[in-house]
Amino acid sequence: MMKWIETTGKNEEEAIQKALRELGLDRDEVSVEILERAKSGFLGIGSTPAKIKVTYEAADEAPAPAPAAQPAKKEAAPKKAPAAAQPAPAAPKAEIPAAAPPAGDDERAAQIREFLTGLLERMEVKAEPRILVTEEGNYKVELLGEGLGALIGRRGETLDAIQQLTSYAVNKGQSRRVRIHVDAENYRAKREESLQRLARKVAGKVVKYRRNVTLEPMNAYERHVIHTALQDYPDVTTYSTGAEPNRRTVVAYSRGEHRN
Repeated sequence: MMKWIETTGKNEEEAIQKALRELGLDRDEVSVEILERAKSGFLGIGSTPAKIKVTYEAADEAPAPAPAAQPAKKEAAPKKAPAAAQPAPAAPKAEIPAAAPPAGDDERAAQIREFLTGLLERMEVKAEPRILVTEEGNYKVELLGEGLGALIGRRGETLDAIQQLTSYAVNKGQSRRVRIHVDAENYRAKREESLQRLARKVAGKVVKYRRNVTLEPMNAYERHVIHTALQDYPDVTTYSTGAEPNRRTVVAYSRGEHRN
């Protein structure tokens, strides 16, 4: 189910961040439409805020569970005559609480491990998943083995497909979705460095020529890297447009609305 909200801010970036905080979503989980660009006015007089429309996909609300039946109250037993004093029973031994499961050893991690193990066997690739849970509750999976180029594919396309299949299998039918990040041979980190360099290079041109630049189609992870790399870049804002698999990131000149 698609929903949308409208927010305002002193510039486009502030309006976008305000919407993301309100929705609890990441930049690339939404589509942004700029309704009105911010105007600084003359010496700060007559300035108008930026106004944006943020569209996002909301999960269907599950029906509220039926209230549990309350047990019938028991009638008070008739009082008995006091008996002779009996020695107090020995205090029960305190139970030792069970130790918390180590990172990557909960139910979701078990589902991830089971799915990937079966998938890798079908692909006839000798590799095994190592799973860690981040502080945000996301799951980072490192595929360990030798010669894993076949798992990465051209520009990480095979790795992306494995990640998407794993996410679908683990989150299907769940009321709370979890993020699953799959990597092999440190490919993501290398690709991230390359995208960060690209983002800064494009941002420099956007500011110099005061023109927006639309990047080539990228997957959700790569678009997120671009957004993060430029979130504090002066006079530049970013947003995604289009539908998968041709969804693109736009690096836009913000026209310095935050300056007089």
